[in-house]
Amino acid sequence: MKTEPEIIDNITELLLRIIDYTERRRDVLTRNIFDYREDNYCPQDLPEAEFAQRMTEAVSEHVRSERLLFCDSAHIQFHNGGSFDIQPVPDAKAKDLLGSNVHDYLKLQIQKLSENLMNNRIAAELLRHQQSRHSVYPCGKAEKN
Repeated sequence: MKTEPEIIDNITELLLRIIDYTERRRDVLTRNIFDYREDNYCPQDLPEAEFAQRMTEAVSEHVRSERLLFCDSAHIQFHNGGSFDIQPVPDAKAKDLLGSNVHDYLKLQIQKLSENLMNNRIAAELLRHQQSRHSVYPCGKAEKN
């Protein structure tokens, strides 16, 4: 039996990608905390500004034409079906801190984790709101997004 793929509206798709990004970033930042004692360890992060720019462009396209268009960039490649690949990049500021002040390095990583968690929770709450709105209007009577 062939099943049709679930149709996801544009806003839901965008929020799912943001949640996925924040979960991946949490893993990278957590590694920075646990692995910093390794010889020649180079802290990494996901390219925040690059990802934000891709999401901003997708929202602009959604506003303009009611469709999402995700464009690849140097470290991000989008695929059909909502998946994407993203490569971590070296974090020069964190590497400098690691070499000069481990305490401040760890504070920076924790600060980044906290900010990332907040972004994840905001996106998850917006997604819950979006999904509850669709369950109230299951036949498409909800306002367009």
